[in-house]
Amino acid sequence: MLRAEAAALSESERLTTLAHELGRVDREWAILAEGNCSMLTDAGVVRVKASGAGMSRATTDDFVDVPLNELLSLIDRPGAGDADVQDVFDAVATRSRGRRPSVESLLHAVCLDQPGVTWVGHTHPIPVNAILSSSRPTLLTDGALFPDQVVVLGTRPLLVPYVDPGLHLAQEVRRLLRERAGDVPRAIYLQNHGMFALGNSSAEVLQITEMAVKVARVLIGACSVGQPAYMDPRQVARIDTRPDELLRRATLQGKGVA
Repeated sequence: MLRAEAAALSESERLTTLAHELGRVDREWAILAEGNCSMLTDAGVVRVKASGAGMSRATTDDFVDVPLNELLSLIDRPGAGDADVQDVFDAVATRSRGRRPSVESLLHAVCLDQPGVTWVGHTHPIPVNAILSSSRPTLLTDGALFPDQVVVLGTRPLLVPYVDPGLHLAQEVRRLLRERAGDVPRAIYLQNHGMFALGNSSAEVLQITEMAVKVARVLIGACSVGQPAYMDPRQVARIDTRPDELLRRATLQGKGVA
């Protein structure tokens, strides 16, 4: 989609377009009702896909609004459990024509609370999940394989050992992100589960997901003929800070969803 066309869309329409792109059948990043996406409105509201809605066929009616502070308060509440989540989601359904937020809305809130993050996409791409479901999930975070990976994914994606999806997963990722002290990852890999892409535009979320899938495919290919040959950390740092690469990164982030 051209930038002018993207600018003409409402926020809800852009979110729906992102859902369609992430859920495209030929990509195999999310099938049936897998995956979800969200955005943070200027009013501090998380607009997120409702539970049970398919990404590839989502409409603007398939998204619900939940105040960010409401979700974060639940995540940070001592002793909170499934019953508390049920109460909050029931209240959302009451004011959203019966539609309930995805169970991953809590993790979306954690991601959207990070500096500079206003759009989030969660998918289960087959190549990424092949590695995340293997005995070597750290292949995705052990280093960088090529320059474009650094430009789009940054230098420190986060790998999270398997945690029950929902409240406990959101709490664990919130803890891990706090330990990084503002070093926000562009990609979060969830072992035996899938990935989250964190961006400041719908385009960036799509680009991060595309690049993560390419990295996973390259890793699988490299492992089929030997071992991955990661770039030297000094080379990675150079790519991550070169003025021309910073400009390219900024240019990519500024485009509308293609």
